[in-house]
Amino acid sequence: MDEVTLIVGLGNPGREHSTTRHNVGFRAVDHLAHSLAISFSRQRFEAFVASGIHLGRKVILAKPQTYMNLSGGSVAALVRFFHVPLENLLVCADDIDLPLGTLRLRPFGGSGGHRGLRSIITALGSQSFPRLRIGVSRPPGVMVAADYVLQDFDHQEQTEVAAVIVRASDALHTVLEHGLDAAMTRFNGDLRTAAGGNE
Repeated sequence: MDEVTLIVGLGNPGREHSTTRHNVGFRAVDHLAHSLAISFSRQRFEAFVASGIHLGRKVILAKPQTYMNLSGGSVAALVRFFHVPLENLLVCADDIDLPLGTLRLRPFGGSGGHRGLRSIITALGSQSFPRLRIGVSRPPGVMVAADYVLQDFDHQEQTEVAAVIVRASDALHTVLEHGLDAAMTRFNGDLRTAAGGNE
């Protein structure tokens, strides 16, 4: 049971941020924790942390409480403390460049302009870690992206948001059970065109 997987959901702390577009990473990891029957019972390295054993593997879930732009310090400290290989780190974050309802798993890559991912890349000195991006759609008109992601979803979006959070949690669960490649094949794409999960 030497192998450790660290799954990090990104978001901003505080109840006032809990339902914003920027916090879908927190929500996906919360849902995964529930499905694994583990709870966030302590704070460590400026993050709420939950841990358990799944299929003989130690699984650690974390939600940094540093605010999005400073997530890297918390994540890097967790990686070092738990001796997590970067290929076993999975970061879950929002993405305004993907339509609502879309997931995109990647084994590595840049920040795509996401300040939380940028902070993690800087702190780790590497882009070589998997990430799950959850589409929250682009801001309308000339609205500034930084303001848009701090807003709640519209009323008419709530059903789709709930569905994509469940699907994101399922994708994370699939990574744990079957690996990243299998999860990419099954979940990359739009919820509406991949409802069967195997396209």
